[in-house]
Amino acid sequence: MKKRTFKIMLLVAVVSLGFFSCKRSSSKNTSRATGWRIDGKDGGFAANTKYKDQETAPGLVFIEGGTFTMGKTQDDPMHDWNNTPNQQHVQSFYMDETEVTNLMYTEYLYWTKTVFPPENENYKNIYTGILPDTLVWRDRLGFNETMTTNYLRHPGYAQYPVVGVNWIQAVQFCQWRTDRVNEAVLEREGYIAKGVKTDSIDATSTFSTEAYLTKPGETYGGNIDEYQGRVAQKANSKSKDSTDANKNVYAKRTSGIILPEYRLPTEAEWEYAAKGLDGLREYNNVRGRKKYPWKGEFTRSGNRKRRGDQLANFKQGKGDYGGIAGWSDDGADITAEVKSYPPNDFGLYDMAGNVAEWVADVYRPIVDDEANDFNYYRGNVYMKNKINDEGTVEIVSTETIKYDTLANGRIVARNLPGQLAEVSVDEKETYLRTNFDKSDNRNYRDGDVASSRYFDLYNEDEEEGESDAKRMYNAPKHVVSSDSTGMLRQYDKSDTRTTLIDDNVRVYKGGSWKDRAYWIDPAQRRAFPEYMATSYIGFRCAMSRVGSKSQGKKRPRN
Repeated sequence: MKKRTFKIMLLVAVVSLGFFSCKRSSSKNTSRATGWRIDGKDGGFAANTKYKDQETAPGLVFIEGGTFTMGKTQDDPMHDWNNTPNQQHVQSFYMDETEVTNLMYTEYLYWTKTVFPPENENYKNIYTGILPDTLVWRDRLGFNETMTTNYLRHPGYAQYPVVGVNWIQAVQFCQWRTDRVNEAVLEREGYIAKGVKTDSIDATSTFSTEAYLTKPGETYGGNIDEYQGRVAQKANSKSKDSTDANKNVYAKRTSGIILPEYRLPTEAEWEYAAKGLDGLREYNNVRGRKKYPWKGEFTRSGNRKRRGDQLANFKQGKGDYGGIAGWSDDGADITAEVKSYPPNDFGLYDMAGNVAEWVADVYRPIVDDEANDFNYYRGNVYMKNKINDEGTVEIVSTETIKYDTLANGRIVARNLPGQLAEVSVDEKETYLRTNFDKSDNRNYRDGDVASSRYFDLYNEDEEEGESDAKRMYNAPKHVVSSDSTGMLRQYDKSDTRTTLIDDNVRVYKGGSWKDRAYWIDPAQRRAFPEYMATSYIGFRCAMSRVGSKSQGKKRPRN
């Protein structure tokens, strides 16, 4: 009897051990590859096993990706023929609910002026380089001085879209916004102490997201240990090894709390988001025949409560920028306050009218869907971190700021103190690759010598001036430089130039307060030099989505 009881107890023990072993191996805190813990509780590898979904960053709304017909299907009265229909697929992403407003941009100006005071000779070009061009409102035969002096900063225009911002400035705003948002996230999560994002404002102690992820110990000018948050303090208090005391604990990309960068949307993303196909699954809409961000073929509302109201802010006709006062009025003569009109089905405001918007793409008359029909984008210039003499990544200091002089003479900072210095990728990254073979891909299949009809005649030994005329896009090259005598401007007067298209011309989408209804069709596309600004082009930011295609839900497993 005792022997039998012993066997039963032994069997139960073996079964229990097997059960708990299986249970442990299936736990999300245990590696399915090795069986070891991966939550860091045993001092080993630590993964974020509790990650659920990407946080929606400030100001953004979620856009679920999908397939759509990019480009228009109706006739082209402007005879541009630069947006023929082609089917594209975009991944899920996030986009600003509204255009970037004057209030948002003046916050950026305040931060920059505080951190890099323009009265300091070393920093004056940083602040002046990001200032919007308020003179865009002037007209030779128009009285617009009120907007010139008031539009950017007066509180009456605070919630109006910012204008006078060129493409380069818009990109720089996105970079600044990325760092400020992630700095606030790190403070909220306890990785840095509260108040750091305001108390540490100084040119020698700035925060950069990429620098923090790559070389965290040098964040805030190498003084990050002074700004330990509760996470680091808690870890230090539990440390049994005195050598680990007073060492900061840093968030990593694997932590899952660092948000992807804010950026300009690609042309495909912008057009997909503007069409707002999410709420309309009709055949004509999916096949590209939806004309505006709203349902219907007209610019006035057919809704019973708002019947006859304009659905966007655009130019109604010659000398008619809003309609007759008090009746049939669109509520604006120039720009309008954001959210003045109903949103589209994605929840985005003013995707037609108000201001046209910069997108990320370099302009070409075609969209090369034969080369790529997934996340289409022309403008990739691949960079890598610069390695210093010590073999570590180089972080920009106040002494190593680089400036670029644009074709119109404006000086802008290429990078800021605290950011990572970058250089172009070289043959170490491109050798024997099939997906890319050089750093600058803006001309791929359209604009480079290999795409030209003169490709067979091209001689690599020719002088650049001689071979330049044989390239597909030989736009004027205006040169601006400076020396001890001051600014030198050299205007290209060549009579061999055949186009205005070059790698510094960017796409802008959507109609504006100054455009007729034809241009508020999301499929329309125009171009403008990236270093110039107008009174009718603004911008909004986007952010990539990481993880699942859908937000807050997963497909059931069969």
